[in-house]
Amino acid sequence: MNYRTNFLALVMLTLVGCGSTATAPFQPSEPEWALPASDSGLLSDMEYQTLGQLNLGTERVDSMAEGRSAFKLLDRSEDALRWRLALIDSATQSIDLQYYLYHSDSSGLLVTRRLLAAADRGVRVRVIVDDMGTLAFKPSQKKLRDAMAAVMIAHPNISLRLFNSAPNRSALGRGWNFATEFEQLNHRMHNKSLTVDNRATIVGGRNIGDEYMGLDSHFNFRDLDVLGIGPVARQTSKIFDLFWNGGWVMSPNAAVQSHAEAEFDQQKTAIDAALQGSPVLERFSLLPRDWAAEFATLLTSIHVGSSEVLSDRPGKDGFSHDLFDWITTTLPKTETELLVTNAYLIPEASGVKILENLADAGVEIIVHTNSLASQDVPAVNSHYKKMRVPILRAGASLYEARTDASIKQSVVDTYPVSAKYMGLHAKSMVIDRRYSVIGSANFDPRSAFLNSEMIAIIDSEGLAEELMLAIRRDISSANSWEVTLDQEGKLSWRHDTEVTRRQPAKGLWQRFQDTLFTLFPKRLY
Repeated sequence: MNYRTNFLALVMLTLVGCGSTATAPFQPSEPEWALPASDSGLLSDMEYQTLGQLNLGTERVDSMAEGRSAFKLLDRSEDALRWRLALIDSATQSIDLQYYLYHSDSSGLLVTRRLLAAADRGVRVRVIVDDMGTLAFKPSQKKLRDAMAAVMIAHPNISLRLFNSAPNRSALGRGWNFATEFEQLNHRMHNKSLTVDNRATIVGGRNIGDEYMGLDSHFNFRDLDVLGIGPVARQTSKIFDLFWNGGWVMSPNAAVQSHAEAEFDQQKTAIDAALQGSPVLERFSLLPRDWAAEFATLLTSIHVGSSEVLSDRPGKDGFSHDLFDWITTTLPKTETELLVTNAYLIPEASGVKILENLADAGVEIIVHTNSLASQDVPAVNSHYKKMRVPILRAGASLYEARTDASIKQSVVDTYPVSAKYMGLHAKSMVIDRRYSVIGSANFDPRSAFLNSEMIAIIDSEGLAEELMLAIRRDISSANSWEVTLDQEGKLSWRHDTEVTRRQPAKGLWQRFQDTLFTLFPKRLY
């Protein structure tokens, strides 16, 4: 959701000049499909070991007829980056990345450098990035952003495509495109996945960027992903191919390719220099390494279960509403307990009605979201704040994240970083302590009707138990405010050391934004 974007993008403002070009720097992409699951390498071996498959002579026989996969919850920010590197370093055949944001900071550079190393080994790498992030970036990172774009474009084993790209790459031209084609350009790809060798995948809420990996010194997100090994990877690959071949992505043309190739060595050197000088990557190897020991340890901590990976599908005029349909038909079937963590929560009357019906049926409901203080997009709070009273009256318990949560140090921040603030970015649910839902989907109008979103639905009591414990830890008084409603209809916020009648905020500027953005439509955010 975070629009303070400085992520990787094909910023043709640099690669093809700042003015309009006679030839568009992007062109329609040729169809291409995921490779079959690799039959060799660490990830292939891991699937057979974790899922009880047998090696009979030279033929491996699948004993998992139900299509079950192995799962690990990626709770800590450090683990989220570490396991992404582990998958990339272990690739023997293919890597597919699909992200809304891909920053040109330390974590983005490190992932890019590992992709280059994999491509040098002959691994086929495909990357889809949403084009929205090319509209805004930190000026200090512009050169590195362009370096990342150049090396990906230039490498013969890497294909980089932009989703829903504005046709004119100049600043004025893009402004005109958005003014005249807003209905189309307002559809954004919010999916987040990394799939390697069609054997392993990571799906969840994290983009590629320092604030998602605990490495930003000012503000880090509490977020969640799940690592899956087995059929869940093939499920994710099918979704990647829908977007890769769906007609909404564009590839750089021959002129841009040639320009990038001429700059490849220089830009690769710039990336290496930036990584060597990064003060926050103390716990990460800058070079590819062997991860066999970590994968061996993984065998003792995984959960086995079946899965379904769902995504809204790109069509001629926008996206399908598969996730909205799934949520509105599945949640009402909850029988005993519903735990929801969702960073950008605007459930509207229909969502509140679902909660009310569940509560009337005796279902325990816990909702965890951002406070104004922890919210990185105050405009969301401008509309969510009107829903607090209806949510509570529906019968749900409501909790809002603290910026100074105790989990900031142990879960959110990655050593040596200690950020000033923490915010919530996770999107997850536990249904009846059996089903875990982890992905990119917010409970708001934009996610429901404008963005594409992606979730993994996992039937595993073990994973559900672990996710339930994580959510209950996050809503404890050391980490969140409990929001309550008194008999007079007045709200209060309470944690272990404070009670207030006024919604928590960082300061007057945030409160001003909270008021200002009530004037704008909910779907913008």
